[in-house]
Amino acid sequence: MASLKEIRTRVISVKSTRQITSAMKMVSAARLRKSQDAILQIRPYANKLRDILEKLDRGSDSYKENIFFKEKKIEKVLIVVITSNRGLCGAFNANVIKKTLQVVNEKYKSQNDNGNLDIISIGKKGSDYLAYRKYNVVKSYVDIFDKLSFEHVSPIIKEIINDYAVGHYHRIELIYNQFKNAGLQILVEKQYLPILHEEKIEDRFEDTVDYILEPTKDYIIKELIPRSLKIEFYESLLDSIASEHGARMTAMHKATDNASDLIRELQMQFNKARQASITKEILEIVAGAEALK
Repeated sequence: MASLKEIRTRVISVKSTRQITSAMKMVSAARLRKSQDAILQIRPYANKLRDILEKLDRGSDSYKENIFFKEKKIEKVLIVVITSNRGLCGAFNANVIKKTLQVVNEKYKSQNDNGNLDIISIGKKGSDYLAYRKYNVVKSYVDIFDKLSFEHVSPIIKEIINDYAVGHYHRIELIYNQFKNAGLQILVEKQYLPILHEEKIEDRFEDTVDYILEPTKDYIIKELIPRSLKIEFYESLLDSIASEHGARMTAMHKATDNASDLIRELQMQFNKARQASITKEILEIVAGAEALK
């Protein structure tokens, strides 16, 4: 059994750790509230924008002529990986990195072997891991979350879209955590470009609605698609940062509870050790008194 001094030192150390994890939990909870408000505000706009495009595409073949819808032979691929800058958030970053390696080594193995797979990493954790293991990280953005706003990230998104439009890439994929709630993050791997066009069954009353479009349907689709792509990418960033704070808050909550449980166990050990020490001293006194007789 450990000595009283060793147990007392461990109790002090664990209490200090619990104080830190509790503070980090409160900070993450405050940041989560702000990030959650941001993602909940943009989702209705993003969904409505997608809905408008779907209604414009319905009954029209104009999307087939748009460069962002055209399926191409997959020769060069870009994967955008979104992680965090800091750790202590459970499996948040590990899940994204693990999924990225799976996609690179299985789904796009031939492109990776031929040097036709590029990675853009957003977040320090993903950048450090992938660069250390010699993956082709062409660009890394580690300070994007310090000042996250649509105006700040719009040039980055525009550059990625332009790279696809000029034919530099034939497919672009996003890998990130989607925010569900504070305790649940959904790992997402989705095709960003070309846009997947889903054939949907028209509603019974769809034909009764006659829209007046100005100037033309094709012009509106052409203008809305880049805007929709920017909003979709920005939504992914907001999802990731909200998921990060939720994961960190949950991880720190569990760490605080575990520290409390450990302190109780150590306190019991301390009490048992002290009781044993007192009993030993009493026995020694009694034995000494008997010896004097």
